[in-house]
Amino acid sequence: MSSPSRTLDDTAAGGHAASATFVTFTIAGQLFGISVMKVRDVLATRQISPIPLAPPEIAGSLNLRGRIVTVIDLRLRLGLASRGDQDKGMSIVVAHGPDLYGLMVDTVSEVLDLAKGDFEDNPPTLDPRFRAYATGIYRLSQPLLVVLDVGRLLNQGRTAAV
Repeated sequence: MSSPSRTLDDTAAGGHAASATFVTFTIAGQLFGISVMKVRDVLATRQISPIPLAPPEIAGSLNLRGRIVTVIDLRLRLGLASRGDQDKGMSIVVAHGPDLYGLMVDTVSEVLDLAKGDFEDNPPTLDPRFRAYATGIYRLSQPLLVVLDVGRLLNQGRTAAV
């Protein structure tokens, strides 16, 4: 079996060897997914404490069962317009190294188990704002699922200051 230049083993472990499991969510109408193995919790709207002098995409921090979680607004991280103060959406808590981060999204959809053979590289037509964080796509029956790499989202350097 030839080994492709990119694999889903790091981005979407879980499920069966021939499949990858994702927690899916929407941001500005686009369907995204991250590996279920990175997800620790899904939270409804919560009180987020602002962090003074933090970059704009750092929404603040919250206390989750005694642990401080840095919350990142994925709309802003992906270069999209802010959703405004009236709707804070939901947060997906992910583990990255020893730390927990909350990824603010519009809605959390479902957990999908998808065949690894259906995974495709980023198409040239993928929005350039997503390309830096995406590992590839799945063409579902209706929407396009953009698979995001949690490490790329969090290792942008701007979160290191927090």
